[in-house]
Amino acid sequence: MLNTALALMALAVLLAWPVPILLAGADWPPRAPGLALALWQSIALAGGISMIGSLLVFGLIPFGATPGSALVALAGHVVAGTLPAGATLAGVMALCLALILCAHLLLNLSATFIRAERQRRRHHTLIGLLSDPLPFDNEGTRVIDHAAPIAYCLPGGTRSATVLSRGLLQLLDADQLRGVVAHERAHLRQQHHVVLLAFKSWHSALRWFPIANRAENAVALLVEMMADDQARQEVDDRTLARAIALVGTAHLAEVSGTQSPRAASGGLDDTSSADLVGPRVSRLLGTVPALGSVGRTLVLAATAGLLLLPVLLIVTT
Repeated sequence: MLNTALALMALAVLLAWPVPILLAGADWPPRAPGLALALWQSIALAGGISMIGSLLVFGLIPFGATPGSALVALAGHVVAGTLPAGATLAGVMALCLALILCAHLLLNLSATFIRAERQRRRHHTLIGLLSDPLPFDNEGTRVIDHAAPIAYCLPGGTRSATVLSRGLLQLLDADQLRGVVAHERAHLRQQHHVVLLAFKSWHSALRWFPIANRAENAVALLVEMMADDQARQEVDDRTLARAIALVGTAHLAEVSGTQSPRAASGGLDDTSSADLVGPRVSRLLGTVPALGSVGRTLVLAATAGLLLLPVLLIVTT
């Protein structure tokens, strides 16, 4: 099993550094943001499985010839309070690290989702008190009395809402507003907040890990592009790009230190985030074609292969 542990460790290193850097610097993700998002998720999951799996398999070497039999033997030794003859301090530490790392990631994920849910519940209550329904709209759009141009979605199952500010209604024309609303509703339909929270959890669990921050930023841009693609079905690209640019410019012009109501929403950010505006506008105004069938097939194969590889390495040992 030593070879398996080494192979898993090598895969974990590749998925922790060079592979994410290559993907973050690639020029094809804007041509297929959905596929790029799936690949990022595959990298994160496969990296976690490989990292934990390498420690686990290495620690199980004295307990049996295969991971399955070794786990059974480990359980017996734990109950009996004994160790096999070939056990070493390094092996015991590897098992402990695998357990600690797995628990840390899972507990952090749970805590992130619980905190976000509490924030959303509080924000739903505030929105219900401080906003009015958008006239002639029956899809949960609420309007808050705020001068800054704000648009964001607030997930919540049957209580999901799209929140707009009066400043936004005054800034945009009817077509631009329709595009922004379609963008926010796409976030709700496609449950983008779940993906964003997962990567936020990964980043917060591994703050010392620079790739986690890069992955979170890349995923945030990809979900915005996916929502843009849905909004493009409602309005033309130039109208949507102008709406994004107008809201982004107005947002940057706000007085420094002023907090908008969305800041504690627990939902998805609005369309004006400075780091996201430029790439999105350029994409909408450019002539970049969609990723071809060969490229899409390769990305799908890479996504599936990365998920299967660490699992196959473990189960076929």
